[in-house]
Amino acid sequence: MMQEHADVRNLLFRISSGDQLAFRILFCAYSPKVYSFALRLTRSDSMAEEVVQDIFLKIWINRESAVTIEQFSAYLFTITRNHIFNLLKKVATEATAKNRLSKELSEAHRETEETILYRESQQILNQVVSNLPPQQKLVYSLCHNEGLKYEEVAQRLNISRLTVKTHMQQALRTIKSHFTGE
Repeated sequence: MMQEHADVRNLLFRISSGDQLAFRILFCAYSPKVYSFALRLTRSDSMAEEVVQDIFLKIWINRESAVTIEQFSAYLFTITRNHIFNLLKKVATEATAKNRLSKELSEAHRETEETILYRESQQILNQVVSNLPPQQKLVYSLCHNEGLKYEEVAQRLNISRLTVKTHMQQALRTIKSHFTGE
């Protein structure tokens, strides 16, 4: 145990000086342990492999401070655990964002579809109304577009309320039959 500790300290000293061979030896000795630990926490081969690469890349990038590491195994598993937790948090955040984006896109698509259907229906309605007999068209326009009541339309056109009602019924029947195919 004491000899192993001394060997690791020696490797870390050499790595801090940029010794690539020492780094390869350290990698070969510890990467299977890091992989096994990462696999247990992530349950994903590809994620575990990514963790191994990230951890040892981090060690190489920060190699100048490698000599200050007292308990390399404890250090290695601590940074591995922290890295995995950060990675899992990132994956969860990305999944949430993807779900949110998917929902928003679906909603936008539905709204766009509804808008298109509404516009098409409105065009068809306008076409049907434009083909109504003149008096029906006028009565329909006053009631629906201007929001007048039958009594107000009757006064404005100087016709009976019953005539207004009849024109509206005929106009609505024509419109309904066009949309329902009756």
